[in-house]
Amino acid sequence: MSVRTIAASLGHLAVAAAMTAAMAAAVTATAMVTTAPPARAIDNGLARTPQMGWNDWNAYGCNVSDSLVRSTASAMHNNGMQAAGYTYVNIDDCWMTRNRDSSGNLVPDPAKFPNGIKALADYVHSLGLKLGIYEDAGTATCAGYPGSLNHERQDANLFASWGIDYLKYDNCNNQGVNAQSRYTAMRDALAATGRPILYSLCSWGQDNVWTWGAGVGNSWRTTGDIAANYTSMLNIFHANVGLAGYAGPGAWNDPDMLEVGNGMSATEDRAHFSLWAQMAAPLVAGNNITNASSTTVSILTNSRVIAVDQDPLGRQGRMVSSSGGRDVLAKPLANGDVSVVLFNEGGSTATISTTAAAIGKTGASSYTLTDLWSGATSTTAGTISASVPAHGVVMYRVAGGTSGGNDPVTGPVHAVGAGKCLDVPNTTAGTQARIWPCGGQSGQTWTYTTGNQLSVDGGTMCLDAYDNQTSAGTQVIIWSCNGQANQQWLRNADGTITGVQSGLCLDVTGASTADGALVELWTCNGGGNQRWTLG
Repeated sequence: MSVRTIAASLGHLAVAAAMTAAMAAAVTATAMVTTAPPARAIDNGLARTPQMGWNDWNAYGCNVSDSLVRSTASAMHNNGMQAAGYTYVNIDDCWMTRNRDSSGNLVPDPAKFPNGIKALADYVHSLGLKLGIYEDAGTATCAGYPGSLNHERQDANLFASWGIDYLKYDNCNNQGVNAQSRYTAMRDALAATGRPILYSLCSWGQDNVWTWGAGVGNSWRTTGDIAANYTSMLNIFHANVGLAGYAGPGAWNDPDMLEVGNGMSATEDRAHFSLWAQMAAPLVAGNNITNASSTTVSILTNSRVIAVDQDPLGRQGRMVSSSGGRDVLAKPLANGDVSVVLFNEGGSTATISTTAAAIGKTGASSYTLTDLWSGATSTTAGTISASVPAHGVVMYRVAGGTSGGNDPVTGPVHAVGAGKCLDVPNTTAGTQARIWPCGGQSGQTWTYTTGNQLSVDGGTMCLDAYDNQTSAGTQVIIWSCNGQANQQWLRNADGTITGVQSGLCLDVTGASTADGALVELWTCNGGGNQRWTLG
């Protein structure tokens, strides 16, 4: 990403970089698999699959102009990107003058946009593409231009009158005003225009935006700004991959724009593109399109990989396993196939392996593997393995057999509010579950099974609502696994785990964060002591 040329935006990048590092440390590296629908998406009918397009910032920073946008739109129209699904051509910061006009309206910079934004939108629309624009949910943008805080209705109406189709809404200079209220105000202003405008929240992953973003925008940034290097891409991947339970049609986790073609190696670019597709992320190119190399264009237009991102089932891929920088991600697809990414984070070639069963495939004597980068096909009885280059991926589409709706996932169950782990001090039947500092011990290794159970001790004991009780305050214990309804649990898009029998939430008693605080059933209330992640 180009470095902003003014002090205000440098401050923004520093904040964003710090946030990305913090998120990478704090967010689990194993994606949540939802067994209930994601939180209801914003009701504007847009982004039923992740949005695809281009944004000028990564390659050009403040050097945006009418001619740049026109030439990029024309290139996308002619080089195969539009045909591959890239729809939006987006203007980022620095497009306006430093002051509003006498009527309080935003004013396009006459040197950069001599014909105004409406004429540019008309041109982009004439190509069959759509035009996006940037604003900020504060008093000023990150580069110091007028923001939309307290001007939401006026600015939304202006954007609609210009024919804008997409709004990226940033988070600088926000005056400490509650993020959800600021972003909701613009949501309502856009809806009131009557024009369908895709709404992209750029809140840098602050305020646990993934827990409320689905009702406000079509996508929400889960991290700080990406940069055009492998380390930045890797950190952002780690921060985003654990949030699968919050995404779905119309509402997507956004780990920021693509840096494909901006300086990483071709191997790293392919890994970046594959991981973003596997995570059902928006695919918004950030490179110089008009002079892009044939290699860059071929990566950005790989139809097999794009089909994974755009799959109508709308499931974000989850981490099946991660050991020593050798990652396996699986993403169920609408036709019953499963997309698998074998990702080598390390600096030397490594063999990465998994199995059909581990990715949720069963019921066949052999499975067909299609390599989504080479197009080659092969068959396997169940082992999925490849030699993966440093910083690279091998990406397969796996067909055959059946796909489980609730794929088994094994790992610690993190209590989000306490920063500790679901734990049993011993595996005696009747032992009440508690929270305890995470340490990888056997009493903290849980498997979420295809039968919606949470088992421990090698699958012999299951999390259980004591004595089939369904009232608030019921103890949550472990008991010999028996498949009954009081041992079945649903992992929900908002991070809660609810008992199938009771409908109550798995709850840390009294919202305690103390070591040994006991776990019980309680009426769901949205508290942090009722949110969990597995992995």
